[in-house]
Amino acid sequence: MSDEVFHIELQDYSIHQLNEIFNKKVEVQLGELTKDKVQICRSYLDNKMENSDELIYGINTGFGSLCDTAISKNELSKLQVNLVRSHACGTGEKVPTEIVRWMLLLKALGLSKGHSGVQLCTIERLLFFYNNEIYPVVYQQGSLGASGDLAPLAHIALALLGEGEVVFEGKTYPTEEIYQRFNLKPIALQSKEGLALLNGTQFMSAYLVYCVLKARQLSKNINRIAALSLDAFDGRINPFFENVNAVRKQLGQIEVAAEMRELLKDSKLVKQPKKHVQDPYCLRCIPQVHGATRDAISYTEDIVIREINAVTDNPTIFPEEDLVISAGNFHGQPLALALDFLAIAVAELGSISERRCYKMLGGTRGLPAFLVANPGLNSGFMIAQYSAASIVSQNKQLCHPASVDTIDSSNGQEDHVSMGANAATKLARVVENVYQIAGIELMTAAQAIEFRDKEKTSSNLKELVSQYRQIVPFIKEDCYMSDYIRKSKSFVLNLK
Repeated sequence: MSDEVFHIELQDYSIHQLNEIFNKKVEVQLGELTKDKVQICRSYLDNKMENSDELIYGINTGFGSLCDTAISKNELSKLQVNLVRSHACGTGEKVPTEIVRWMLLLKALGLSKGHSGVQLCTIERLLFFYNNEIYPVVYQQGSLGASGDLAPLAHIALALLGEGEVVFEGKTYPTEEIYQRFNLKPIALQSKEGLALLNGTQFMSAYLVYCVLKARQLSKNINRIAALSLDAFDGRINPFFENVNAVRKQLGQIEVAAEMRELLKDSKLVKQPKKHVQDPYCLRCIPQVHGATRDAISYTEDIVIREINAVTDNPTIFPEEDLVISAGNFHGQPLALALDFLAIAVAELGSISERRCYKMLGGTRGLPAFLVANPGLNSGFMIAQYSAASIVSQNKQLCHPASVDTIDSSNGQEDHVSMGANAATKLARVVENVYQIAGIELMTAAQAIEFRDKEKTSSNLKELVSQYRQIVPFIKEDCYMSDYIRKSKSFVLNLK
């Protein structure tokens, strides 16, 4: 953990601000004004519960279709503990610790707005876990993406009670054991706190933040790979001219075309005379396709920035107006649509990338069939392209939108849900898949440029190939390719 301290203040934060403290492992604490607002809200709620018999959903009533069942004042804390335990029903694969870390940070950020009625110590315990890299074990399946991400967030809340399991230093422990090691006591939940912890969209939001950041990086890196493919295939620079892209007026397209011109500006290959009049779409339409995905990334980033700075639990408390309002800010529809949209947009980067691989294997434009010196005896990159095609096909299946589905729950009280949590886990899979497709394209393009003349490509692309060749060699004859394919994915993931 860094010696630097970041204080959560009463303001909005960008993804990139949060990502900077996330990556630097800066210690996160609540600012003094934030603490004051949290305590004012908690005091207001305590006073209201003490001096009023009004039924308020989830605070002195049951949950879901049990919303009209009154709970006595001396059982309000027990109600919240029971809620957490009963809702920790996650199953399936474990959520990666990087996503859980985002969940902890985003949950603390949402509760710090001072409209949730939680104790100060509850938020501080979330931040203690975050700062000390103690990650509750959370499962991918269980949330309907409405009423909040109930099951995943229940596993976060369970750890606050000293129950369930956590991951610490790469190993899984009973939470109780970690509490003993750090001399911690379980949080004694007060009225509304369990509901505040469980209602919210931090499972979906954490995945979307993670995937937006990964997609932004991919958007830059795949342009570099595509530029190498263009040069390796003896492509034309004309489709990237400023004027032809400016008249289309699409911002992402204009940005991508400019990046491609910069990547190829000192290439001798792209400037040499061409026998062909035009290139296939997978090369000629890079600005249009890659640019559309970039615009989609920008849109989804705007959606998630609003969400991570929002209050998404229920009920929402307004002490200054003496109001406790039961509404639906936990509903994941804005995120579900964005998650599905981003999955489709990122999958298209993989789809067009695979087509560029395919074109380079066809034995045209002076390149040998399957990019190997002795085709026939050697199969070369034949099956590497099959692998890319297989992943593209899987992405098409994963891109069926989760957000068009819904199902009744809680005896019909919760009768329209977003299914955003399923959209979130599908999106993460698509992003990982496209990084692998991009790795295969880089492997293919680097091979092809050596048959063309790598010394004639641009200085930027020569540097890319030089870095890449430190982990994946030129393929002279058939060899075990799977390991190189995985190394290629890792290279693209870490390419800055």
